Amino acid sequence: MNLRVLILFARAPRLGAVKRRLAAGIGARAALRFHVATLAATARAVGRDRRWRTLVSVTPPGARADWVGLLPRGVRRVAQPRGDLGQRMERAMRPFRFVLLAGSDIPGIRAADIAAGFAALGRADAVFGPAEDGGYWLVGMGPRRPARPFAGVRWSTEHALADTLRNFGGRRVAFVRRLRDVDTAEDLVALGAAARR
Repeated sequence: MNLRVLILFARAPRLGAVKRRLAAGIGARAALRFHVATLAATARAVGRDRRWRTLVSVTPPGARADWVGLLPRGVRRVAQPRGDLGQRMERAMRPFRFVLLAGSDIPGIRAADIAAGFAALGRADAVFGPAEDGGYWLVGMGPRRPARPFAGVRWSTEHALADTLRNFGGRRVAFVRRLRDVDTAEDLVALGAAARR
C-alpha cells in the first residue's frame, strides 16, 4: 500500500454553489464551467500517478455530480470532515503519515509539483506551495506536526500562509513553486495574461 497520500479538496459542481467570488464577476454558469474544467484537469494531471494515492475530498458530502466524467479511474472520492476549513483540512490529513493537500481550483498543477512536495517531506516536517495572493495552494505534513496546524488562520486573506506558518514554529518547513489560484474575475484575467507571455 502506498504510504504517500494526496488529497484534493473540492466542492461538488453545482450551479450557484461553487466559486461564488468568481461568479460575481463572470456569472454563475461560467464559474461552474471553470470549476468543472479545473477540477477535471487537476484530477487527470495528478490522479493517475502511481507514486502516491489520490483522494478527492468533497463537500457537501451527499451532493450529486457526474464524478465518473470528472475523476480518473482509481481516484477515490470521500466526504470532507465536519468543521471550519482548518478543521476539515486537519481532520482529512490526520490519518496519514505523509500527506499533501491541494485545492482543486489551481490551474497548472502538474504531477511534478506533487512529486516535489513529497520530496520536500523527505527533508522537512511540512511543505507549502505559496499562492500569489498570500495564501497557499498546497500544504503537506509528515509525522512531526503541530496538534492544531491551522488554528487562527485568516482564510481568504493575504495573511493565510503567514498565519499558518506561525503554527509550525520549531519545525522544518520547505516550499515548492508559487502558483496563482483563481478566486475572482481579476485572478482569471491575470492568469490569462500570464499564459500569453
